[in-house]
Amino acid sequence: MRDSRPKKRTAALGSAGVLVTATLIAGAVAAPTANATADPHHGKDRQARGVAVAAARAAKTGIDWQDCPADWNLAKPIQCGWVSVPLDYAKPYGKQIKLAVDRIGNTGTAGERQGALLYNPGGPGGSGLRFPARVTGKNPVWADTAKAYDFVGFDPRGVGKSAPISCADPQEFVKAPKMDPVPRSEADKLAQRGLARAYAEGCYERSGEMLPHMTTPNTARDLDVIRAALGEKKLNFLGVSYGTYLGAVYATLFPGHVRRMVVDSVVNPSREKIWYQANLDQDVAFEGRWKDWQDWVAKNDATFHLGTTRDAVQAQWLKLRATAAKDPIGGVVGPAELIGFFQSAPYYDSAWIPVATVFSQYVAGDPQALVDAAAPDLSDTAGNAAAENGNAVYTAVECTDAKWPTSWKQWDRDNTRLHRDHPFMTWANAWMNLPCATWPVKQRTPVDVKSGKGLPPVLIVQAERDAATPYGGAVELHQRLRGSRLVTERDAGSHGVTGLVNPCVNDRVDTYLLTGAVDRSDVTCAPHATPKP
Repeated sequence: MRDSRPKKRTAALGSAGVLVTATLIAGAVAAPTANATADPHHGKDRQARGVAVAAARAAKTGIDWQDCPADWNLAKPIQCGWVSVPLDYAKPYGKQIKLAVDRIGNTGTAGERQGALLYNPGGPGGSGLRFPARVTGKNPVWADTAKAYDFVGFDPRGVGKSAPISCADPQEFVKAPKMDPVPRSEADKLAQRGLARAYAEGCYERSGEMLPHMTTPNTARDLDVIRAALGEKKLNFLGVSYGTYLGAVYATLFPGHVRRMVVDSVVNPSREKIWYQANLDQDVAFEGRWKDWQDWVAKNDATFHLGTTRDAVQAQWLKLRATAAKDPIGGVVGPAELIGFFQSAPYYDSAWIPVATVFSQYVAGDPQALVDAAAPDLSDTAGNAAAENGNAVYTAVECTDAKWPTSWKQWDRDNTRLHRDHPFMTWANAWMNLPCATWPVKQRTPVDVKSGKGLPPVLIVQAERDAATPYGGAVELHQRLRGSRLVTERDAGSHGVTGLVNPCVNDRVDTYLLTGAVDRSDVTCAPHATPKP
């Protein structure tokens, strides 16, 4: 399940330093990665040599920083540029693609500057280009870090401005209502299977050249080329959600190139979890966090009038769902669109009040707010294209990264079993991922994530009740990376912890990024403040 969704994403099938010069980067093109053989993909030695070639080339070229194009909506002093990378690292002199990057310089003095901090928000399929806006927007959580670092964002390969891929016509992709994700018959399952197969075929028809190379290891290699283009000897990286897996793979392939790395809301990097089992694990965690939100709604019944107990709130949800299944609200909001909207509550605490408010208005007799929130806006062609592109990248990366079950019996058995006790998300998630069962290009073996020579301590931050990336993923990564530290936000579940106001977390992230220091042992923090209606 994607984790960085546009606001109205539908549950479809299923989310300034100085200019670089060659003299600055003597160490930026250090030999091929010390641990390149950890990559199990075929041609691994050729790919290791290929990334060294591409990084050396990028280091010489640098980045021609300019004011950002007007339609990128990134105002001065944010600057934009491009980094060229090989489509296939086994063929570094073959076809190149351009990756969009942007930056804002550190806000402190030249003496305070510690280099560039690169960011990935997750997905797969999320754009990082809004990252420098944390500085222009004067986000207080990041003020101290911004004094020391240029904030650098980028669109990963296939995303947004970076050789974007597509699997379907965007306007068709967002059209509503979709089929109810919860099948009522074998015919429903057969229809969904047909949609998933057609989507996989659409990916190949529209983006076939890119698909074999849409993998997390290739994006990690891209990250190393961007590092070199920036004139950085080593990488400073902040990854959230899927960005934690990108960081973990980078740390495995390029351990000696890491300077500081913060990973927040962690994808379980176990080869056994990537990606089929990871999505099943999400379904269980989403059910738990959905109940947390219902408990909160019930405590605030004086505001929302949706019931004084979790069961009462659930009854209202089931009634709404049944109504939408029988007759889509406003002609466009069926159960799939409801999931697309309501899932933001178990994802993010910041959505608790908005989702409950819309729900409350509907129950009080005003359905318009729900239609506005959950239905697609067919006039928003740019937003719809971004939503379709995000879903395409999500699918391409997860389907190509790893081998998925091809037996429908296994999918049916696993999701039928899970749905019994975890009905909120299970079938919606299954259909979203089912294109991977008939994926038209070779599926890879995931990297065996582990420590390598030269890897410094990595700071891992995780909420205990996260739905999108269950807590076990942080524990698993912590065990795999020697010297790492785990900061747990207890009794909390918002996805993406480092952006929230919680001094216990914020101070440790700042200390680590500014000094490299971590606590002597793992830390448990009290939760951030619960939303107050």
